[in-house]
Amino acid sequence: MWTENEIIEYLKKNLKESRFKHSLSVRDTAVKLAEKYNCDVKKASIAGLAHDCAKNIEDKEIINICSEAGYILNEVELKNPSIAHGLAGSIIAKDKMGINDEEILNSIRFHTTGKKNMTLLEKIIYIADYVEPLRDFPGVDELRKAVNDNLDEAMLLSFDQTIKYVIKREMLIHLDTVEARNYMIYNKE
Repeated sequence: MWTENEIIEYLKKNLKESRFKHSLSVRDTAVKLAEKYNCDVKKASIAGLAHDCAKNIEDKEIINICSEAGYILNEVELKNPSIAHGLAGSIIAKDKMGINDEEILNSIRFHTTGKKNMTLLEKIIYIADYVEPLRDFPGVDELRKAVNDNLDEAMLLSFDQTIKYVIKREMLIHLDTVEARNYMIYNKE
């Protein structure tokens, strides 16, 4: 497996500067959340760094990477291939970076959509991507407060915001996001 420095060098070469800074910020946010919620800090650091390693890849190449690895993209991903950059990123993380930890790979894969029954690390990477300090959008401060109070409540709030955003723009909603939200509501304590 690559060291964090090797991952950083890869990201410097393959991401736009703003996306590179975002990746470092997600790593830092994920580490803080891992410490707060008693999750593996090293895994959070690696997943946070690598989560957007495929972000600046063109749509056709994202489709190719996923197809060549044996994945069949659904209609939402084919209509908007950039939503599959998490899947493509998990493939790059495994094949190029030598990351074999399934929890790290799934954290990268599902950081955009979420999924049903997410692990603690998957939640941390998803929400760290959403609330890292460089993010600026309506509702982000409310999300940051929620993350400090209750991770699951922050996840639900982020799913709600994402779904509203997608509906407002008349885009397709990924079923993983709907299933993730429904699962969390159904299993709410």
